Parts: sequence; C-alpha cells; structure tokens
Amino acid sequence: MAVLVTGAAGFIGSHVVAQLLQSGAQVRATVRNPKNATFLNSLPLVNGASLQIVTMDLLDFASVRSAVSDCKDIIHCAASLPVGANDAQKDIVDPSIEGTSNLVKALQQAGVVKRIVHTSSVAAIRNTSHENGTIFSVTDWCDDATVKSNPYGLAKAGAEKVMRQWVEGQDKDSKPRLITIHPSIVFGPILSARHKNGSMSYIEHFNSGPPFVLKININFVDVRDVAKAHVSALTNGQDGERYLLHKRGMWMHEIGAELCKLKPERKWATRKLPSVFAYLMAVFHPKLSIRQLRGNLGVRIGYDVGNVEQDLDFVFTDYQQTLVDSIDSISQ
Repeated sequence: MAVLVTGAAGFIGSHVVAQLLQSGAQVRATVRNPKNATFLNSLPLVNGASLQIVTMDLLDFASVRSAVSDCKDIIHCAASLPVGANDAQKDIVDPSIEGTSNLVKALQQAGVVKRIVHTSSVAAIRNTSHENGTIFSVTDWCDDATVKSNPYGLAKAGAEKVMRQWVEGQDKDSKPRLITIHPSIVFGPILSARHKNGSMSYIEHFNSGPPFVLKININFVDVRDVAKAHVSALTNGQDGERYLLHKRGMWMHEIGAELCKLKPERKWATRKLPSVFAYLMAVFHPKLSIRQLRGNLGVRIGYDVGNVEQDLDFVFTDYQQTLVDSIDSISQ
C-alpha cells in the first residue's frame, strides 16, 4: 500500500519522496500543480519502488478525500511559506489550519490510516516574543502568535494542534500513531529550481546577492536529515512525540567566512551592513520588513534537540558539507 506524501513538490517533501523511493516504497505524491512536480519523475526507483503523482489542493476537500482514500501511512509535508505572501490569513494561515482540518476529516472518513508523520517547524515551538539567547525545546509552544505579529508561527502551531486533537480523539483501537517533526531553517541540495525560494534564499544571497550581509543569526539543518527523520518516524521514535531537528546556528557573516574557507575560488559576502542601512533597505525590499528586522537583527536563539538522533536512528550531516552542497546545487 502506498505512502501518501503531501506537498511532494516542495523542498522537504521532494526529499522525503526521494528517501522513500530509495527504500523501495510505493509512493503517492500529492501536488497542487503537476507542472511543478515533473522533476519527481527523474528520481531513481529502487527495489521495486513506484511513484504516483496526484493533484490535490488541501482547501478542496474532494481532492483530499480522493488522495488519502486507501493510504495507511501519511507524511504531511504540505505548507504555505511566508515568502511573498500578500494576505497572511489567506496565503499562510488558512492553507495550514484549514488544509490540515480537511486532511483529518478525510482521514476520519477513510478510516484506514495507521501512521502519520506531520511536518511542523520550530516556528510552532518558538514564541513570537522571546529574550535574546533563549534555548527552545519540544516542550515549548508558540502560543502568542497572531496574524499580524507572526502568521507563520500561528499557522504551524495551529495546524499541529488540529492534527494532535484529532488523533487524541480517536478510539484506542483505531488511534493512529503520530509524530511531528520540527526543523529549523532547511538548507541542502535542491531538486528543483523552485527550491531556491523559501529557506534557500539565504544561500542564494551568497550566490548572487549583494556583497554584504545582515546581522542575522540563522539556525539550520540539512534537508536530507529532515527527510531521513520523516521516513524513520514511520516506524521509529515515540508515538505522540515532537522531534526538533537542528544542526547549527551561525551569523550570516560567519557563513560567508566559512564559504571563503570551503570554496576559496570565489569571493563571498562577509561584510556586515550597519543596522540603520538594513532598516532603510527594508523599506524597499520585497522580502524584508521593518517588523522582521526588529525581531531578528542581532538576536541569537538556540534549540535543544534532545535524543532525536538516537530515537529516529540517523546522524546529522556535518554543517560544512551542508553549506558546500547547498551552494553547489544552486550554482549549477
């Protein structure tokens, strides 16, 4: 029986599909626009693996019901990113919360699901208001987010709660196994040019952006580790647990300096832009805002990942390898 992967054309979702196909799984990959998912057909099929790409929109219940109809294993990666969103409620919050509500309604009607891995984010863990230097863990929740202050945190925490509440409401005999995965910013090799947007835009800055960086600290993890954790969580880990995936935190100028050592054949941005100029740039930059800068300039937080490597049976990729593979993949 097929493993259903929602959001299969996304950065994380496509790597999850690749990992499953490497393991010989039968995969049903859902995408909103099949034209954006043609690259999935080039992924290698190993040991009898198969790939079926189906069109599904989380806000269209009929398409959701059709996609999940006979799947016992669900890896729910679909989400909307805040990059370029014009209407935070419509473009970020509703697709996550209403979409997950449609998914659990469809799972309820199908009545066959046994295992669910839900892709969340550190955004569901990290409070909107926090002190510099705070260390977050899976016991924390983003419970102060609003559409105006932190729509992405509101969306991720809200969607996770929808999923958890539905699972907890199931009878003992029919209750599916659930694990939620909470990655920090995701770097690594892209499988489609579309993946240069979102989290990889930080790496793209070093590849083709201006010769300076903002005083922003980036907590990141390798997308391949995130995918391995998802696949492993189908059978490993503690039922009901939240797992936080994070490898390293670095200031942007530190990433530039690291690239200077790892890839000396090119010049990399290491010069920090003074804060006053950063705020001025935010007035005109389509992907920056004054609010974003106020919450991130000069602020450094961390994450306690606990026993995630032991529980999900993987080892985090060396951060230098992640940086090299990231920059190489978007430079080709």
